[in-house]
Amino acid sequence: MAKYKVPKLAKPARVKKKQVLLVSSGDLRDSANEVCWANQEQMEGDLAQAVGEAGYELVRAHPYKRDVKHGFISSQKEGMSVFAGIDPTAKLIVAETVWQYSHHVLAGLIDHQGPILTLANWSGTWPGLVGMLNLNASLTKAGAKYSTLWSESFGDPAFVKKLRRWLDKGSVKHPTKHVIPWKKVKVPAAEQRLGKALAEQLRHEKAIMGIFDEGCMGMYNAIIPDELLNPAGVYKERLSQSALCYETSLVSDQEAQAVRRWMEDRGMTFVTGPNESRDLTDGQILTQCKMYIAAMRIADDFGCDLIGIQYQQGLKDMLPASDLVEGMLNNGDRPPVKSRDGKRVLRNGEPLVHFNEVDECAGLDGLMTYRVHKAMGQPVENTLHDVRWGDWDQSGTVDDYVWVFLISGSAPPAHFIDGWKGASSERQPDMYFRLGGGTLKGISKPGEIVWSRVFIENNRLKMDLGRAGVVELPPEETQRRWDLTTSQWPIMHAVTYGVSRDQFMARHKANHIQVAYANSAKEADRALLAKAAMAEAMGMQVALCGTRKNGKAW
Repeated sequence: MAKYKVPKLAKPARVKKKQVLLVSSGDLRDSANEVCWANQEQMEGDLAQAVGEAGYELVRAHPYKRDVKHGFISSQKEGMSVFAGIDPTAKLIVAETVWQYSHHVLAGLIDHQGPILTLANWSGTWPGLVGMLNLNASLTKAGAKYSTLWSESFGDPAFVKKLRRWLDKGSVKHPTKHVIPWKKVKVPAAEQRLGKALAEQLRHEKAIMGIFDEGCMGMYNAIIPDELLNPAGVYKERLSQSALCYETSLVSDQEAQAVRRWMEDRGMTFVTGPNESRDLTDGQILTQCKMYIAAMRIADDFGCDLIGIQYQQGLKDMLPASDLVEGMLNNGDRPPVKSRDGKRVLRNGEPLVHFNEVDECAGLDGLMTYRVHKAMGQPVENTLHDVRWGDWDQSGTVDDYVWVFLISGSAPPAHFIDGWKGASSERQPDMYFRLGGGTLKGISKPGEIVWSRVFIENNRLKMDLGRAGVVELPPEETQRRWDLTTSQWPIMHAVTYGVSRDQFMARHKANHIQVAYANSAKEADRALLAKAAMAEAMGMQVALCGTRKNGKAW
């Protein structure tokens, strides 16, 4: 009889009956984790008290790491090691106050047999809410069961009630009566015809989605499998960011300087300084302008209808941040770029749809928005934003709850108050970007928008859509919100129609939200319906969230 060295698996110690395990996923960069750790430590203390008052004990499943000055799981390998050593049947809380890379913990959470609760503090200081929403969407795509909670203080009665239910029962649900299935919506014939025709055109003529290295910052939820994307008529062109880096090096200083002059001639402000490690410098801006030209030319080489640059990992050690590039690409009125032979202006007067952070769900959404809005004579510029945070207006200007939609670097100037004149560029925080690079910052103008999100659930593409208004707040209130989040990034003050804060959080399956302006409330309603009809004709499961501006149901 043959003898083999059969591995013996270590059996993790079982937790006690009233013990609950806690894990915290963090950034890949220890520089960011160290800066953000104090907020996480405070939140974990507040949460431990709430869990204790409910009759349970919160036990951290991994230690504080003195050498790097934080206690976050900061790699996939570390996450796998942590989960290999914990009780797979234990109640488990994933507590987040920061942006986190979902793949650090996804492998362990998918296999975990006990109840899972994702939880975030309701704060804009660091992107904890953004990180939790990303993890929720990733778990949804993976088919893993979980519950989710959020709180400002971890002591408010509503949170305590839901927390105790999860601790006692292993699950907690939130009402989502604001969600209306597409089959219950009455759609005018004109919008129905347009949506179906655009879907058929896309399937017949097909579009190319250029992807500069797939998968960014652990966003498993942001990758659409080819077998789901291709039937809609969209195919991926997988490009390397090394090619973008090389192409950037081929662009002349003169061409790049012309791009900067174009922006400055239209009123753009660059907030520069002499210190490379802290300030935005002229050299960083020059390289970003070269990258813009390079991205346009590569997209032209491959016939891309849209492109996505990975933004952080992959480029951060080679080039300044790509934010300025991304904002320019998504704007119709942007610096002209000639083809390699100098005979053509590439996409003259039109944006090149760019999906930030290579979020392919946002890319598909952005392509659809561009085509629907162009066909309807509506503004074609659209972008994603992080669902960063929200608060009541402290100035008393509006009575509504106002969301802080805050993209992590750039938005198209067409969305800003005063356009290019209202735009500025500031250095990205050095804890994220060692080589710097400027953002494309501004305050979104008041108006009517359509918001949407493509996501994956039960191995199917789905789309939620809703209506919102962008409100203008006094400078002091805007600055308060910037100071509580990231002041270098563009901001949108949004009021979602018929969707409360908690309803939105209970339903939304992404860290991102796609937004596009329309010329009026009625035209925004029509654009939403046409886009929803297009999505349905493309095979997506569609739902409308909330109401029209006037409060009427769909």
